[in-house]
Amino acid sequence: MDFEITARKAGRKVRKFFASGEESDDMDILDKLRQEHDEVEELLGKLVDSQNGAERKSLLKKIKSALVPHVRAEEKIVYNAVIGLKGKQRVQDGEEGYLEHGLADRMLATLGKIASPTSPEFGAAAKVLKELVQHHVEEEERNIWRDVRDNFSDEERAAMCRRFEEAKKKVRVP
Repeated sequence: MDFEITARKAGRKVRKFFASGEESDDMDILDKLRQEHDEVEELLGKLVDSQNGAERKSLLKKIKSALVPHVRAEEKIVYNAVIGLKGKQRVQDGEEGYLEHGLADRMLATLGKIASPTSPEFGAAAKVLKELVQHHVEEEERNIWRDVRDNFSDEERAAMCRRFEEAKKKVRVP
């Protein structure tokens, strides 16, 4: 009987380990970013669709907790690497990404200041945030990612992913 309990616990630990993403020391940064973009997109869709105030507050907190570390680490690890490649278009794409991240920060702050999460103002701000993030992700995945694929090896992209994960851990969410 003790063996069965031990085996079940070990099985849960293994599943949890693999589900957490820790198994992929060699994960490509672009795969990691795609995963996180998809997660935030899903949360934003739920936020816009929800009419429940408590649910909206909870979703906003989850979005902020996911998005703020993501954008700060992405700037430090990915955007700075692309800007460092030089070239007018690369620098412009990186700077545009920084600016759009700043706009997302402002929209998150605006949403946090709206007293009633069931108000039309909150709904409008949530929709603007969703559209801003969607636009940003589309351009980033087209422009920035092309530069990353073309200029960094598989090993370099895996190392970028490890640094990205470490950088996220250091970000404080306001």
